[in-house]
Amino acid sequence: MLQVGDQLPEFEGINQDGKIIRSSKLIGKKLVVFFYPQANTPTCTVEACNLSDNYSQLKKAGFQLLGVSADTVKKQKNFHNKFAFPYDLIADENRDLVEKFGVWQQKTTFGKTYMGIVRTTFIFDENGICMRVIEKVTSKTAAEQILEA
Repeated sequence: MLQVGDQLPEFEGINQDGKIIRSSKLIGKKLVVFFYPQANTPTCTVEACNLSDNYSQLKKAGFQLLGVSADTVKKQKNFHNKFAFPYDLIADENRDLVEKFGVWQQKTTFGKTYMGIVRTTFIFDENGICMRVIEKVTSKTAAEQILEA
């Protein structure tokens, strides 16, 4: 998993509208990249809505936001439109970003072991250097956790 002090990995991702998002275009502002397991699931929705509800505070603090899951563009679009998120969602279907950030890991739920995205938030400075990794994301207070940085 990416650590504090690591450089933002180079990537190209497809957002909910089918547009390419390049990491090189994200340098210059503080960046929050939050990974969530699946669009439109209860806990992921609470997290994404908390970030949306607190977007003006996050923006005022200088942050730009980018959500990432391994969902399809269509699923991301539906999720994005349903809640009118003010930030982009990346459809990482081939798991390029989740692998680069190291959040594709073995998980266990109800005794079942499987591979999946571990809910994690990365905060980068204006130069693309990782300032903080939040591994224990609390969905209801995700924005608060970011602003603590």
